[in-house]
Parts: sequence; C-alpha cells; structure tokens
Amino acid sequence: MALKLTTLALALGVTAVSLPAAAEQAQQTRRGNETLKKYCTGDYLNYCGNLAPEDPALDVCFEKNWKSLSENCRRAIDAYQATQNPKGGKRG
Repeated sequence: MALKLTTLALALGVTAVSLPAAAEQAQQTRRGNETLKKYCTGDYLNYCGNLAPEDPALDVCFEKNWKSLSENCRRAIDAYQATQNPKGGKRG
C-alpha cells in the first residue's frame, strides 16, 4: 500500500509562514498535527530535505526511506493515517 504523505509533508510545516491565529488553526487541520511535526521533521530533513513540503515526490521519498525513518516517525505516520482513513489497514 502506497503511503499518502502529502498531508505529512504539509504537516511538517518546514517553510515558515506567518499566519493570524484563526488562519493558523485552519491550516493546522489541513497540515496534520503536532505529533507529525515533532517526530518526523528530522527524518524529513535527513532523507527528503531537498524536496519542497508540497512536492508530490515527497510521498515517494518517504516510502523509499520507510525502513530508515525513526520508529517514532513511523508510528506517528501510522497513527495519523489511521485517523484519516479508519478503514485502512496498518502498515506492516
């Protein structure tokens, strides 16, 4: 099953954008959650930092490097995907 990490890429919020509080809260929902930011930003920088967060190739990069990602990042991705797709199976 292919990873759908476009939302993860946006969740990382690597680019600094100044938003008013209400707009920031709306962006938070679209971008993912703080757990993804906390546990996957380092992996993003280590393995896929040459890609823009909104680049569709980021999905492929995270998929390619899945086994190299930190355990905490993999768990955060699995948990996030489970909330986004409750019927989807857990990654093995």
